[in-house]
Amino acid sequence: MAKIYHDKDTTLDSIREKKIAIIGYGIQGRGQALNLRDSGLNVIVSELEGTENYKTAVKDGFMPIPAGEASKKGDIIQMLTQDHVQAKVYEKAIGPNLKKGKALVFSHGFNIHFKEIMPPKDVDVFMVAPKGPGALVREQYQEGKGVPCLVAVFQDASGNALKMALGYAKGIGGARAGIIETTFKEETETDLFGEQAVLCGGVTELIKAGFDTLVNAGYQPEIAYFECLHELKLITDLIYKVGMQGMRKRISDTAEYGDLTRGKRIINEGTRKIMKEILGEVQSGKFAKEWMEENKKGRPLFNKMREDESKHSIEEVGTRLRKLMPWMKESK
Repeated sequence: MAKIYHDKDTTLDSIREKKIAIIGYGIQGRGQALNLRDSGLNVIVSELEGTENYKTAVKDGFMPIPAGEASKKGDIIQMLTQDHVQAKVYEKAIGPNLKKGKALVFSHGFNIHFKEIMPPKDVDVFMVAPKGPGALVREQYQEGKGVPCLVAVFQDASGNALKMALGYAKGIGGARAGIIETTFKEETETDLFGEQAVLCGGVTELIKAGFDTLVNAGYQPEIAYFECLHELKLITDLIYKVGMQGMRKRISDTAEYGDLTRGKRIINEGTRKIMKEILGEVQSGKFAKEWMEENKKGRPLFNKMREDESKHSIEEVGTRLRKLMPWMKESK
């Protein structure tokens, strides 16, 4: 059973007098920086001048500075650039400015776990990973709530790393919902597997397969879109709120019977075998190596696949149908 920390178990004392440098003012960087500042902590921001993120940071009242300068000034340096560029940013701007007594922080363990970044032994290295996008981290904080967080310690040079991790998580609102202690290995491998096999890869392929099956059988693509994509939110919202059994209690008996008798024919032993293979590729580092090599080559395969997927007929149908539903605002 995982240990879960709450507000009563945590304090900001370990980080209250420290300067926190947020490297990268994307969606997650913005949410965390604003929440930390609103919690009364000393926050500075680094972002590339001239970018939209830079302009947003200025509008939010920050004066963004280069990563090298931020890492010199910061006591706690939070790396919130994308995974594939973190090692370059670290090598050029962060690493040279790390010294004993500083802390290096991540919200995903990828670069530490797969040794893309290897910090010196005399700095603390810990992770605070909100289990939700940055916009939700911000929204929940503003509503007096919070997004659950994972925390992990990779290096405890000061003997105070866990306290700082818990304090940081409290500062962004995580203690309001719950903070679970984990490891960089566990967070990284489960996160990558979940994205690939279920949340992104698994779900999108299942949606397309259902859509294609209906359209190829002669049904109208608009009807197929509603049945296989649009209504998915209704089900996932129920699962999110009340779990799978709770969802089943709230749908028709016909739908539940179809679920229980047909679901295992879709997700069968063959599917589970492939899931184990995918997990093995994550655990061995094969996926991480593949992804970093793809970036070094300029992303030729990634860009082609992205372009090919954008041409699937479900995208055209969806774009057209969503315009008929003005209450749905498209997220950037």
